[in-house]
Amino acid sequence: MDAYTEKVMDHFMNPRNVGTLEDADGIGRVGNPSCGDIMEIYIKVDENERITDCTFKTFGCGAAIATSSITTELAKGMTLDEAEKLTRDAVAQALGGLPKIKMHCSNLATDALRAAIAHYRCRRNGECPEMDKMDLGGECDHEHHAEFAEGEPE
Repeated sequence: MDAYTEKVMDHFMNPRNVGTLEDADGIGRVGNPSCGDIMEIYIKVDENERITDCTFKTFGCGAAIATSSITTELAKGMTLDEAEKLTRDAVAQALGGLPKIKMHCSNLATDALRAAIAHYRCRRNGECPEMDKMDLGGECDHEHHAEFAEGEPE
């Protein structure tokens, strides 16, 4: 597949859930230095650990914006455990496919989502500083922050 699907183009031209959440429970930031895509996902979580709101900010190509947009739509209503299992392939499938050349750098949105979940859990456990004092682009030694960096869930 060399061209973008209609759904990819729709999510690129009319992205859903763009922006930050002022009172986000978790924020995940990831990037791919080789292609320059940077994604942030913000989540709001209820008492049952269900994602009630999910937004994004992305600097990247059309595929990066589309995958961020669809990921926020897919994640809303999921439990944290369900959202952690969302894969890059599932996101690409929800968009009707992506060109192979765009899969590795554009579809980091699931990584950002897992990072936001890890950040939420870290804060909930009282292990991480307040978000306004936290360098979200830096390294965190807490093992549940490192989980998202290990790649796709099995």
